[in-house]
Amino acid sequence: MASAPRYVSNPQLRIIKPNYPGNKMIGREYCNAEELYEPTFGRVLKWQLSENPQKQEKKADTWVPDVVDCTAFLQGTEDGLVWLGHASFLLRVGGKLLAFDPLLFSSLGLRRRHALPCHPEDLLGIDYLLLSHGHRDHLDDKSVRLLARQNPGMQILTSLSMTPLLRGMAPGLQVQEAGWWQQYNLGEQAPFELFYLPASHWHRRGLTDLNQVLWGSFLLRLPDGRTVYFAGDTSMAGHFEEIEKQFGPLDTVIMPIGAYKPAYMMQLSHVNPHEAAKAANLLRAGHVVPMHYGTFDLSDEPASEPLHELQQVAHGGMLRGELHAPAVGEVLRWQEWE
Repeated sequence: MASAPRYVSNPQLRIIKPNYPGNKMIGREYCNAEELYEPTFGRVLKWQLSENPQKQEKKADTWVPDVVDCTAFLQGTEDGLVWLGHASFLLRVGGKLLAFDPLLFSSLGLRRRHALPCHPEDLLGIDYLLLSHGHRDHLDDKSVRLLARQNPGMQILTSLSMTPLLRGMAPGLQVQEAGWWQQYNLGEQAPFELFYLPASHWHRRGLTDLNQVLWGSFLLRLPDGRTVYFAGDTSMAGHFEEIEKQFGPLDTVIMPIGAYKPAYMMQLSHVNPHEAAKAANLLRAGHVVPMHYGTFDLSDEPASEPLHELQQVAHGGMLRGELHAPAVGEVLRWQEWE
């Protein structure tokens, strides 16, 4: 007999969406909104045994993002946004330094195609570590251990059921879990509000933990109303319209654009560049910063294709906001954008 669904949230945090009951669970699995999504190994096997129609094009495409040193940003105090590659970012706001989904090293199956724009040992003074979900290209054991060791006062802000995964990585750090549409408790002195919001994705790190840790996105809002939205890993779904309805036009949207081919394997996990543009338009984004491309070889499309496709969309006038595609390590002074 199938388990009756239940709805969960962190009872210590505020739910900001009217009448939202919490995240739906069936048994031990979190759902994507109301639907339970369970990727199959059969689909992975089909992918591994199939020929990539862009195989030669991908092999010939040796493009990698430019990399500039960001050590001065780390040693300074200026506000700014810095891409470390893939979905890893640093964001300084009002003197507080945040790190998003840091993946600082190569590992089995995840070989960096470009250098990190700083020495990992220079990642000091981090106040908040934001972890959107538990996939290994977003939650990296070695990276979290390093940052926890170097930043003993850092607080981890993440999703429901993440704490057991973090016990061995950062045993001494405070962890605050949130469900969708919940606001983190940062205290009265924090220079911004932070919310955990939906994404359309899934979770697995091992053979027996399918969907047992929640996934999602983050939105930061300043006292003057300006917002920065980090979309996490997501496919195209109705949550973008819901987020815009709750928060109004968003100022800066950090949106994934890569790892979308073959579609039968990826379309329920990631957006392609055209979907990313559509999502940014639904959010009424003023500025769009792409991520989740160029750093790791995760899928069948050639390395340069995601950014090239998004640039074509933007040049064709089909992207509402202004596109900012920084070099790895380049400081974006997002608060100065009009």
